[in-house]
Amino acid sequence: MQRRDVLRAASAAGLMMAGAGRSFAADPAASGWPSKPVTVVVPFPAGGGTDAFARPLAAQFSKSTGKALIIDNRGGAGGTVGASIAAKLPHDGYGLFMGAVHHAIAPSMYPKLDYDIEKDFVPLALLAKVPQVVVVNPRNVTARDFNEFLAMLKAKPGKYNYGSAGSGTSHHLAGELFKLQTNTFITHIPYRGAGPALQDLIGGNVDMMFDGLGSSAAHIKGGRIKPMLVSGTKRNPALPDVPCAAEMGLPDYTVSTWYGLWAPKGTSPEMAARIVEEFNKLGQADEVKAAWASNGAEFGGLSSQDFGKMVSAEVKRWAQVVKASGAKLE
Repeated sequence: MQRRDVLRAASAAGLMMAGAGRSFAADPAASGWPSKPVTVVVPFPAGGGTDAFARPLAAQFSKSTGKALIIDNRGGAGGTVGASIAAKLPHDGYGLFMGAVHHAIAPSMYPKLDYDIEKDFVPLALLAKVPQVVVVNPRNVTARDFNEFLAMLKAKPGKYNYGSAGSGTSHHLAGELFKLQTNTFITHIPYRGAGPALQDLIGGNVDMMFDGLGSSAAHIKGGRIKPMLVSGTKRNPALPDVPCAAEMGLPDYTVSTWYGLWAPKGTSPEMAARIVEEFNKLGQADEVKAAWASNGAEFGGLSSQDFGKMVSAEVKRWAQVVKASGAKLE
């Protein structure tokens, strides 16, 4: 190699190293994250599906990093109150948002939101995905199986009601979609979160719910509520004896509840990558795997970019469901 070639190569190498240095310097705080407790806004009261997945992650986060992951429950308006609060958090990596499919539905149900889930947040990771399950209070709904349950609904339109985590949530839209596909009428009763709705279901104040399996699983296993149907085209390992929608003549009833992690807009790519790295590590812990399996859930499996694309696709999909069902705020 001639001397000028050596100098040219050395110069190029120097520029590459300088570029790498500038990239790292873009957010040096990312390398030391977390250096203090991290707060995650959960936009529903304790006891709901989002909470059911946030709590095991918080416990494992503390073990893994030595820093606390603080769950800040901010319920109301179908999860949009908490989302609005999270959108205004500092973008320093210490304030995150754990939302759900409800936040892809909200743009079609709440026309005056003061945030945009696609523009005001940085998508980080898909954390869990579970099927929707139709559950009933066994004292209010005495049907032995799904066919008997459906016959009861058809025989007495309007007699039965269902609770939801709030207007515009997946619980609400899953119920409206079920009514549309089965030609039944069930009265919707919105709550401030899945937790309060489940408590009223257990207490017999409402008859049924179209719930994410993550929040219902423990109550099903405890015999407090009874599952009638799991959405989708296959049975769930957590409820192997419960038929899926396709088996019962509802091949298009494919509703799932997913939970994701976002950071406020302005969070640096370096910080976002560091957060994703840590949460992916949490998902490999045996304790987290066990919690997900007990709730019939799958962990992650998408890059941040693909998660963002999924959210955009879900916003469009649920807009069509809202239009077809005629669902409205109550």
